[in-house]
Amino acid sequence: MTQPAEGPVAGLPGMVVRVRLFARQRELAGAREVRVGLAPGATVEDGWAAVAGLHPTIASGRPYLRFAINGDYADPSAPLSDGDELACIPPVSGGSDHDAGPAARVLELREAPFGNELLTELADRLALHADGAVVGFLGLTRESPGTPAPGQEAEAALYAGRQVVALDYEAHDTMALRILGQIADEIEARFGVRRVAIIHRTGDVPLGQPSIAIVTCSPHRGPAFDAARYAIEEVKARAPIWKAEHFADGKVWIGAPARERARPPEPTGGDPAGTGAAASPGER
Repeated sequence: MTQPAEGPVAGLPGMVVRVRLFARQRELAGAREVRVGLAPGATVEDGWAAVAGLHPTIASGRPYLRFAINGDYADPSAPLSDGDELACIPPVSGGSDHDAGPAARVLELREAPFGNELLTELADRLALHADGAVVGFLGLTRESPGTPAPGQEAEAALYAGRQVVALDYEAHDTMALRILGQIADEIEARFGVRRVAIIHRTGDVPLGQPSIAIVTCSPHRGPAFDAARYAIEEVKARAPIWKAEHFADGKVWIGAPARERARPPEPTGGDPAGTGAAASPGER
């Protein structure tokens, strides 16, 4: 039996699990959190089925969902325990010298706006005299629409050719920050870059304003560029941060199913001069 999170859960004598919904799933269900009573031995898939039974409008989104138990990605067959948080994750918004300097990281979600000056602030905060390269990246709200999330194609067609006026970001805060930390760990392991900043906006981000800032510092430019590109690509692919494009008279959720793990390392070699480019300013 299921009940909204605000009320008691009665019925099954097994366990109670908190199911969190985000973005389009949250809108369709009209609830951010639902508590469900499940029999002992129930799995993630059972928890989803219980919520979808209470809110049938969300059922069609199942092929595109990923799941997390207490902030860690989990398979649908994973068992649940009493008191667990089950997060239903809808589609989410996109060889070098090693650095011997001390590690420093700035990993944040911010509701308050920031501008270009944040890159200078972060560079001043992170860079050492040993660093010969500081790479900064800003992702901006652009006017042209992106690729709609699965199930939003018909809605997106209504706004074809229209101008985006703002983005709206929603996040699973604790899980998103944990994944930003994992990405920073991977950057250090793969590129030897130990000084990294990733700051992502939440809430409304108007046209032309930044939604994400990334800064990487390294003695050499190649690793700094590689680290910045890796950061933006992995954040967009893996962090539970959702994006809706707002138009003058409506909105569309944007994204693709979340990737649960880091992408495999690329073969060694490539550009021996270390001149790889950072992510395109068109990314957001």
